[in-house]
Amino acid sequence: MSTPSPENPGLFNWLLVITLGVIWGGAFMSVRLSLDGFGPWTVAAWRTGLGGIALAIIGAMLGQGMHKIPSVRAWIFAGIIGAGAVALPFALLSWGQQFIPSAFAGVAMGAVPLLVLPLVYLFSKEEGIGPRRVLGMLLGFVGLFILVGPGAAASTGHENEWLGRIACLAAAGCYAAGSVVTRRAPKMPPIAFATATLLLAAVILVPIAALTEGWPNDFPATPTAALIYVALFPTALAAVIRVRVITTAGSLFMSLTSYQVPVWSVILGVSFMGETLPPQLFFALAIILAGIGLSQSRALMAMIRR
Repeated sequence: MSTPSPENPGLFNWLLVITLGVIWGGAFMSVRLSLDGFGPWTVAAWRTGLGGIALAIIGAMLGQGMHKIPSVRAWIFAGIIGAGAVALPFALLSWGQQFIPSAFAGVAMGAVPLLVLPLVYLFSKEEGIGPRRVLGMLLGFVGLFILVGPGAAASTGHENEWLGRIACLAAAGCYAAGSVVTRRAPKMPPIAFATATLLLAAVILVPIAALTEGWPNDFPATPTAALIYVALFPTALAAVIRVRVITTAGSLFMSLTSYQVPVWSVILGVSFMGETLPPQLFFALAIILAGIGLSQSRALMAMIRR
């Protein structure tokens, strides 16, 4: 059995990336439900805190507790990821989405693969970037823009709208940089690494939530259940999957998830929230899949030959 690599991610990593797309696609629905009972800062703080605690328990049971983080250098990487790729983008998105159309946030998140490209070229050359991958990433972004772009150009008329757009793009930049930094981190158990990043992010977000929104007065059933779900799956489980995929298959391969998330968000919204199916969904999906296929054509052919 061949070892997964940026050029040959392997079937298991393909399954993990698809699973991650579904999980993160459902996060928008879960966050929307949790916001019916809690403020945005509280949701961000609790999802990282509860997610980190859940992973700490699971990690201890599986022998991957935070004591397995091997060195001070590894802790520094965990701190950088927790602050710069979890807490900071959560904060930027929470603030920025007050002033912009939600469709723009979707397009901004879809720009992550394009932002990853120059970072990989500079700091992770072993992943390899060629015309095939660049064209595939661009094609995927075109498909994403067809899906959510018409609303992304709309204006809310708010005086801080331009700052909100910059905040969302900056959040995408945080995710892109976080992927590359994760790739360069010292080798350590993925659950231990993910636990540390989430708990360190919670240390930053919980005081902000307490100062701006206070402690929740009550815990209504549906928003509380949605918040627990988003903490356990789109936050905790997704953090472990993300670390595993990046460290074995690379930042570029991981960034393909960004093209899936809006598609799954639409599909799940239609299925469970009664939302209207956008007429351009299947056309956009075909283009997105073509872009993914082009960027990963060698890996796909190798899988077919096996």
